[in-house]
Amino acid sequence: MTRLFLFARHLALAFVLVGAATTAGPVRAFEYNILTGGPTGTYIQFGRDIAGAASNCGIELNVRESAGSLENFLGVRQRPVTQFGIVQSDVLEYLRTYAAGDPEVARAIAGVRIAFPLYNEEVHLIATDAVQSLADLAGKKVAIGVQDSGTFLTASLVLDLSGVTDAERLTIGPDESLRQLKAGEIDAFFYVAGAPTKLFQDPGIDPARFHLVPMTDPVLRAVYLPARIEAGTYPFQTEPVDAIAVKAVLMTYEYDPAKNSYHRESCKGVSDITHVILTRFKQLQESGHPKWKQVDLNDIPPGWEVGGCVNTGLAPNYALPCDTPPAAMAAPDESKANSVYRERICAVMGGC
Repeated sequence: MTRLFLFARHLALAFVLVGAATTAGPVRAFEYNILTGGPTGTYIQFGRDIAGAASNCGIELNVRESAGSLENFLGVRQRPVTQFGIVQSDVLEYLRTYAAGDPEVARAIAGVRIAFPLYNEEVHLIATDAVQSLADLAGKKVAIGVQDSGTFLTASLVLDLSGVTDAERLTIGPDESLRQLKAGEIDAFFYVAGAPTKLFQDPGIDPARFHLVPMTDPVLRAVYLPARIEAGTYPFQTEPVDAIAVKAVLMTYEYDPAKNSYHRESCKGVSDITHVILTRFKQLQESGHPKWKQVDLNDIPPGWEVGGCVNTGLAPNYALPCDTPPAAMAAPDESKANSVYRERICAVMGGC
């Protein structure tokens, strides 16, 4: 865990040294951006689905590739005109663990908000036949993702929680990991992505040599969501596999429209795009990535707070030139922001 703590503090210091995007100076032309992931992952497909829906409403949302969750978390705080990022919910949970004792980490997560909960991401571990369980990774070469990725964070936690401390952990990305696995240069690699993910549709993955490793450790299944990757999800996979999953969320920032023009424009973009997602949610489920069908907009993960600009875009009287929106329900023991969010979601979805 020490290794991860040091990385979290390094990430927090990056926020402090570079400064948040919320204090950015003037930009040439205001734009809206969403940080996603690699070219074959589910994040980028979700980003493109959202951008497509926004485009149909006359709003341009630029979809940016990234290393994944940690870079996205950092980018929403640090990069100018970057209002959204798709991240794993355990990134915030991990950083919050150290916030009380470390002021830099606490400052790093201040202002972070959720726009929408998305889908559960399965933790994939693909390996050679020599690896039948997590315990078999001892002494083996295992790729855990590049250092700014959510895969890196989750894989590191999974190995630590499972007591696998003597595996050789390699920080390389999913495409290179797959190449090295097929070439016999590594024994296994982790990849956190919503199934089915394009990476594992590769016909070069020989089912006689490689398989998905089940994760049935009770400690892991208490910390993460139990999941199952059904048989036939991938060409090489003939049997169902017990797995674990983590929630993906659409992250944003708590912009203050009264602060300056940058905040005002960013808040408007957040309001517009969250409004587009809600009012076109059924279309996204019908024509977007298959994971949209698993999205429950009321399933806000613990520790996440809904942004004020998000709730503005969900208001009954909020309208864009391309449509006319609707509006009112709540859950007990919630913050006012989350309660308002839930009421508006239920109204648009026709009840909860």
